[in-house]
Amino acid sequence: MSGRPDSETDPETADSEADAGRDGTDDPAETEADARRARWTATGTGAALTLAGLAAALLRLTRSAPALVPAAYAGGAAVCAAAAVLGSRGRTRRALWLLIAGVMVMALGDQFD
Repeated sequence: MSGRPDSETDPETADSEADAGRDGTDDPAETEADARRARWTATGTGAALTLAGLAAALLRLTRSAPALVPAAYAGGAAVCAAAAVLGSRGRTRRALWLLIAGVMVMALGDQFD
């Protein structure tokens, strides 16, 4: 016994609460395809930004730039690589935020150049 007299939900309310998070489709195959597309997008974007960050770090190493600049690019690339791993495991929201953080680190490093 929960101690609350209103712990039972009305069937109409329960149905509307269950449908509140849906996008209007009841097809599980379509939802699965959307999830797969989100995983591939997060993984591909993370891999592309990782390669771009590593290439920028290598280019900055060959020039006379402060040591903080290539380190920032390499650090941002590492964060984007972690986002690619999370994206491949289905953690696409966390991967998105890590991608944003990684690009921000790279942009901050570019400011010191």
